[in-house]
Amino acid sequence: MKAQFILPFLCALPMMANAAIPYRVEQIKTPVAQTPSGLDNEAYARTRRFYVGGMYNFAMWQDYTDDNNIEIRGKNTHSFEGFAGLRIYDTFRMELNYLRTNAEYNDLSLTGDTFFVNAIFDARIDNIYRIFRSQMIVPYVGAGAGLSWNSADDGVRLDKKISPVAAALAGISVEFSSIFALDFGYRYFYMFAPGTDVIEKLNPSSHQFRVGARISF
Repeated sequence: MKAQFILPFLCALPMMANAAIPYRVEQIKTPVAQTPSGLDNEAYARTRRFYVGGMYNFAMWQDYTDDNNIEIRGKNTHSFEGFAGLRIYDTFRMELNYLRTNAEYNDLSLTGDTFFVNAIFDARIDNIYRIFRSQMIVPYVGAGAGLSWNSADDGVRLDKKISPVAAALAGISVEFSSIFALDFGYRYFYMFAPGTDVIEKLNPSSHQFRVGARISF
């Protein structure tokens, strides 16, 4: 190589070396989805999302007096009911409830197939605040609304075969495990007037005391 080309060649070496180094692409890591720690508000609901159960129902039907001072006196009855529920959070669940209604008075008797949709709030201590995930005694309150398909004694006419119903709930669940629990509850039951020819504007209502069992899965 001729001497006059040596100096330019040496000057060009650093540039050639830089050109040979590949560009480094900065990698930006995307956030990694975090696995729930078991301390969130669905820690129990995730493992036991659904439940089913049944209850014995003792009902005390309330006396009623219409605008013409005609009075009928309520009696005490008993029946059974079933329910299926979905836990949305540890402290909130939705429940579909079937009840065989049996409203008895001294002058008439109403029976019905009654369906409720209940919204129930459990007084469960949030997992983040407790050392253990289990809580044996769980008070609850709730409200329900639905429809009742009714029939009456022979000779009693009903204006409406289907009546709206409403309820207020309260009680205590005793959870022996995450799967099995006993329920002890109270429900105020109210039926909007089905309309009878025996007494005007009858709105059957009762104080109901319930006991039953629930299985979660």
